[in-house]
Amino acid sequence: MRHTPVLAHEVVEGLNLAPGKHLIDGTLGDAGHAEEILRRIAPSGKLLGIDADPESLVRAQHFLAGERERVIFVRGSFQHLETIVREHSFGPVHGILLDLGWSMPQFKERGRGFSFMTDEPLDMRYDPNSGQTAAELVNEMDAEELTRILRFYGEEKRAHALAEAIIAARPVARTVDIVRAVEKVYSARRGKIHPATQTFQALRIATNGELDVLATVLPQAVRVLAKGGRLAVITFHSLEDRIVKQFFRKEAELTIITKKPVRPSREEVKANPAARSAKLRIAEKI
Repeated sequence: MRHTPVLAHEVVEGLNLAPGKHLIDGTLGDAGHAEEILRRIAPSGKLLGIDADPESLVRAQHFLAGERERVIFVRGSFQHLETIVREHSFGPVHGILLDLGWSMPQFKERGRGFSFMTDEPLDMRYDPNSGQTAAELVNEMDAEELTRILRFYGEEKRAHALAEAIIAARPVARTVDIVRAVEKVYSARRGKIHPATQTFQALRIATNGELDVLATVLPQAVRVLAKGGRLAVITFHSLEDRIVKQFFRKEAELTIITKKPVRPSREEVKANPAARSAKLRIAEKI
């Protein structure tokens, strides 16, 4: 399986690519976006690709095997963007892409507990060698903290009841433990959405500190960009999108290119249902 990049055409058009430019892909994944970017900036343009997941980096190196001379592969978090750029003397930076979604291979093949559809260890870390697992967090949190995470990160209306059910299921070790706890609160599906969807979202965000990392990288991206360079961010839920939207509006050095977020077409969503909640926002450094 190879992940299908979301809004690929819109990204390469919005980044205003041209031969010879230097781009950063802060979420390299399966290199779908990177592959398109490299085509547009050929023959001399270069790419700095960053990913916290070591398996993603190996896969990206495989998919971009023919472009090794034009790509710098970095294992790390984009929250350290300025340090990474400085260490690799990469520049001038004409564009930065941050795709905040997880890839389908991460979801279905890594066995780290991202999916409620399979029985796996409840890990949820993008970098399996760093930080606490989701299971460790859940087993250590008190009811108040777990309720806050489920309500804020998962936008769960029944956050308190879910927190109590999860705590009653301790010790939690596997995805199925969370699913069973959720099913005690929600006895049936809510339409087409599995009742554990928002709980898993909340635990993944908390485990990886996703919103804090996003808030950390945005000002770094502005500082790293050359004048006229563009920053493109793809979000997949309202919390992320709100952070990006507010930052773009308040940052004096940016002019907003996308007055409204770019959404995938009906055709793209039909071909790739995972794209349905994607929103692309682009801004340019003035």
